[in-house]
Amino acid sequence: MPLSEAEIRERLKSLPGWDLVGKAIQKRFSLRSFVPAMQFVNKVAELAEADQHHPDIAINYNLVTLVLSTHSEGGVTVKDLALASKIDSIKI
Repeated sequence: MPLSEAEIRERLKSLPGWDLVGKAIQKRFSLRSFVPAMQFVNKVAELAEADQHHPDIAINYNLVTLVLSTHSEGGVTVKDLALASKIDSIKI
């Protein structure tokens, strides 16, 4: 079940850098260069696959933009916030 906008905004307070954009949450990560960006994306892929919850990923050299939404639910759910938290713990 999708969370309300108020619930999402409240939960995003504990996830710095993540923003509500339409019916998704989004964050842009800036890495040192292309190779660390790709290493980061590979770690995101491992987490996403383990959770069977896959983000939209855009890679522009050292910038990685992640967009999370539970498409089957039509918005942001607790699954998105949980994956965002795991992604924030990645160390490169």
